[in-house]
Amino acid sequence: MQTETKYIFVTGGVMSGLGKGVVSSSIAKLLQLSNQKVSCVKIDPYLNYDAGTMNPIAHGEVFVTDDGGECDMDIGNYERFLNQSIPRTHNITTAQIYSTVIEAERRGEYLGACVQIIPHVTDAIKERIRKIAKGEGLDVLVVECGGTVGDIESLPFLEALRQMRLEEGSSNVIFVHVTLAPSLDVVGEQKTKPTQHSVQELRRIGIQPDLMAVRCSRPLETSAKRKISLFSNVSERDVFSCHDAESILMVPQMLYDQGIIDVIFKKFGKMGLVNTSANWDKWNSVVNSFSNLHDQVRIAMVGKYVKLADSYVSVNQALKHAGAKIGKNVVIDWIDSEELDGNLDNLAQYNGIIVPGGFGERGAEGIISTANFAREKNIPYLGICFGFQLAAVAFGRYVCGLADANSTEINPSTQNPVIDLLPEQKFIENKGGSLRLGANEIKVEDNTLGFRLYKSNTIFKRHRHRYEFNQKYLEMFNKHGLLFSGYSDSRKRMEILEIPSHKFYLGVQFHPEFNSRPGYPEESFEAFIRASSTA
Repeated sequence: MQTETKYIFVTGGVMSGLGKGVVSSSIAKLLQLSNQKVSCVKIDPYLNYDAGTMNPIAHGEVFVTDDGGECDMDIGNYERFLNQSIPRTHNITTAQIYSTVIEAERRGEYLGACVQIIPHVTDAIKERIRKIAKGEGLDVLVVECGGTVGDIESLPFLEALRQMRLEEGSSNVIFVHVTLAPSLDVVGEQKTKPTQHSVQELRRIGIQPDLMAVRCSRPLETSAKRKISLFSNVSERDVFSCHDAESILMVPQMLYDQGIIDVIFKKFGKMGLVNTSANWDKWNSVVNSFSNLHDQVRIAMVGKYVKLADSYVSVNQALKHAGAKIGKNVVIDWIDSEELDGNLDNLAQYNGIIVPGGFGERGAEGIISTANFAREKNIPYLGICFGFQLAAVAFGRYVCGLADANSTEINPSTQNPVIDLLPEQKFIENKGGSLRLGANEIKVEDNTLGFRLYKSNTIFKRHRHRYEFNQKYLEMFNKHGLLFSGYSDSRKRMEILEIPSHKFYLGVQFHPEFNSRPGYPEESFEAFIRASSTA
């Protein structure tokens, strides 16, 4: 019999970037290990409808779900920690909520009422959260409220969460507040004043936190914990140290060792449910695989958004997953394709080269040169989406003799559009949510590198693109030694390219990084790291 869902609401104070997503993922993982059916929701208070049109350098990567959602990168954290797919509905934004309210008002559903933040907007937020919990039959739903307490944008969401505690009852709702205890180099003392002020702001709007997750560079001192407890009105046992760790995968163990799962179950009235030994063995083997790695594998990641590591967080993680699987220490150097300036010799020192996704003209020539350099020097190459497309452009230019080969995204007037706009994209005006998105079926040919990787003629992979390979050039490319081993939509679209004569040269139109999980690396990444480790 389905019991009522319990809710854990995670808020953040002091400053952004403290790791609310990691804390939320870690708590969800501990609940999953405790045999609870759990999922996560991310609330983003910005006015964008979704993350699709946001600059990765400013916001971090856009994570794509199986059902085609362009979401905040924390959704990727949830998927990797829980090893389960998260639907697009689990990323809630202000624009989505306001759109729902406005559409209802236009339909006359409010019966002439004056539509207001309270109750109409807050009711829409609560309905969205409860619909997820009920529809998926969850034991616990962890909801992360983005932004920082005190932000104007967050207020309607925090008010909705406050109302949910009142309506659901205190035994069904826990508030976890993530704050900061900085240490000044001059004195070395952990300062609690930022946390005190943050909790005061949270309490001012009617929310008393139940648990405190305190970010700090080293384990939280007893004196600091005691002071936070006193000024936050939270028991000392409910103040948890979230200090720096070698890997974010170690955070669940860190919190578990401090007794957080027992505290949560007691607050929820769920006694005697903590029997996690079998589950922990499997999780610990995954976590331990990231330690004691031998032999460095140096990878050059040549991309457009390398100034912010979070721009490619899923690619970074996928490379680490692959390295852990084969016991190799993957070292990634991020190289700005715009700054290569034809000086590619430096790339020869790397064991492998990867080009992740991207859009637009800037830095494209550097990527085309990189793809050709990897081919000429027989350096393992993995091109993803944009890296697939520009590898085809490079092959067209330097092998097929099409000197002006290009993508129409980069040069709309090129005489040889090796990469061209998808037919269904030609009359689309709105940019948001209009790309080819989500998981699509891909057919893989026998006796190819693609088949050796995936060991199947049918795979499903996530996409996010507007341009594709122009099949007018298919026969020419085949004749010159480039094989398209994967396709979709009854061969209308090419999905996988490879050069059989090369040590490892693979391009994929899809985004394999979104399917990679700790302990279960995506196949193309594992094969790429294996090839690079023997370079």
